Amino acid sequence: MPHPVVHTEAGAVSGTRSEGIEHYLGIPYAEPPVGARRFALPEPAAAWEGVREATAFGPTSPQSPYPGEIGKLLPSTIIPGDDILTVNVWRPEDADGAAVMLWFHGGALERGAAAISTYDGTPFARDGVVFVSANYRLGSEGFSVLPDAPRNIGLADAAEALRWTHRNIARFGGDPSRITIFGESAGGAVVAALLAREDLRPLLAGAIIESGPLDATTPERAARPARDIARRLGVPATAEGFRAVSPQRLVATRDELTANSTLIKAAPGFTASVDPTTLPENPRRALVDVDVPVIIGTNTDEYRLWDTPAAFAKLSRGTYALLALAKRLPRGVWRAYRATFPDASPGEIIGQVLTDLAVRQPAIEVARARSASTFVYEFAWASPVRDLRAAHALEIGFVFDALGDEGAITMAGAAAPPELATRMHADWIHFAETRDPGWPAFRDDTLVRRYDTVTEDVPLPRAEVLAALTR
Repeated sequence: MPHPVVHTEAGAVSGTRSEGIEHYLGIPYAEPPVGARRFALPEPAAAWEGVREATAFGPTSPQSPYPGEIGKLLPSTIIPGDDILTVNVWRPEDADGAAVMLWFHGGALERGAAAISTYDGTPFARDGVVFVSANYRLGSEGFSVLPDAPRNIGLADAAEALRWTHRNIARFGGDPSRITIFGESAGGAVVAALLAREDLRPLLAGAIIESGPLDATTPERAARPARDIARRLGVPATAEGFRAVSPQRLVATRDELTANSTLIKAAPGFTASVDPTTLPENPRRALVDVDVPVIIGTNTDEYRLWDTPAAFAKLSRGTYALLALAKRLPRGVWRAYRATFPDASPGEIIGQVLTDLAVRQPAIEVARARSASTFVYEFAWASPVRDLRAAHALEIGFVFDALGDEGAITMAGAAAPPELATRMHADWIHFAETRDPGWPAFRDDTLVRRYDTVTEDVPLPRAEVLAALTR
């Protein structure tokens, strides 16, 4: 069977076809960020002659595998090479005016790739969506704050991937007026940042933020990881200084600095920072006024991904006291969490407080304030693996209807309920197609969709502890 061919704005690409679905992998949306293009804004891909083969994923942004116990749960896919700014497209072979979903992977802004097997777009294309995934620069290459370089380069890459999708997706049978962007964790933060940009909103019909931090920090705070790397290497904390160091050496140095990080005691992480060009406003504030329908939600036990049960068992009420002082928590927080989680250990309560502060409280704050349609969910199904319960990233295998994927099995086990994956996956597609996922928009703390063995719409779970955090 001849390979299918699509003519993009830069040239023709040939993909593969299987069971009514076409795949086009590793299509460049920007020039390789090498040489003078390192630590610079992305440049749209140059045109090419002939037909470019698009049958394999492109190289991944420089990174290392997850270390230690978390590395046993989260897969790493690392493909060497320079041409990392690529997109991948899955489409029904008869697609014509289909809804489009553009996925941004997570990984704390320093790991992850569109090539991870769980992110295969086949289930979305099977169900009528044109699915796109994108790589973007990570870590030192994408989020260093340097005086002679643009800020938030990784976000600029994601913005360029969105613009490429808008310009080209009709050639793949997608409707450019029906693009929904979605992502998990750092990918959710990328989605929030793109929504915060007024110039990009006309390209968006909807957005889904899964467990994504909504806050951008100041350039001064965001500069700490690059400053620490430069100090360890003995080079200037400038783009010129970093260009003299290989991407692999920057990754290795970052690994040295974070070798002993824990949920409680972590080296400063890469973050987005407010910037006039790439992120003019903190997403947590900007999303309130964005007239784009949004699904936003979290998992019940986010924190349980990052440390083992044994590590949480070592935390005490005294640890919480130090945390409360550092985070300036209101009085009564410990009492509220103890009442809500009467059987939880101090470590489990600390984990819930930290992840509520990081993702759940901001999500609910934004949902309450928005006038545009906002749909809130909580993923609550408890994995039997390593007592993860409903940990961070667990929902991805369900959203992608990919419970048979090795990466999904690693976190959810081999007996996760397929009907839950069918339901969640269908809700995401229904939202992309209609702007309505099938449950009521969030109003007055009511009707959050709770995904579990039995999926139902319930009043906001644990509203009392969220109220205690905001007193």
